[in-house]
Amino acid sequence: MRETLKWIMSQIVDFLYKYFRRLKKSWLVIGVFIVLTFVVGDSNLFVRCKYDNKIRDLEKEIRHYGKKIEVNQNKFDDFQANKEHLERYAREEFYMKKPDEDIFIIVEK
Repeated sequence: MRETLKWIMSQIVDFLYKYFRRLKKSWLVIGVFIVLTFVVGDSNLFVRCKYDNKIRDLEKEIRHYGKKIEVNQNKFDDFQANKEHLERYAREEFYMKKPDEDIFIIVEK
């Protein structure tokens, strides 16, 4: 077991020596800086992608609710202008009635 571990470590050291001895130290420092910047830290690429997706979802919600606000604002303006529409809406949606009326609700299945 110990001999196998020594052999593996020697293979790793040989690999690193073979491929990294030709690199200049400045390129190695630049590479380490890039890895630290884009992979490690509070604002790495993975966190940034997650935040971008969340921003897109929230912008989609803003557009959705903006459209709902516009529709409801149009309904409100219509109700302010025409009291008959308000009465019809109250009757249809909330089953309101006049004092001398009876309401029959028919449920379709």
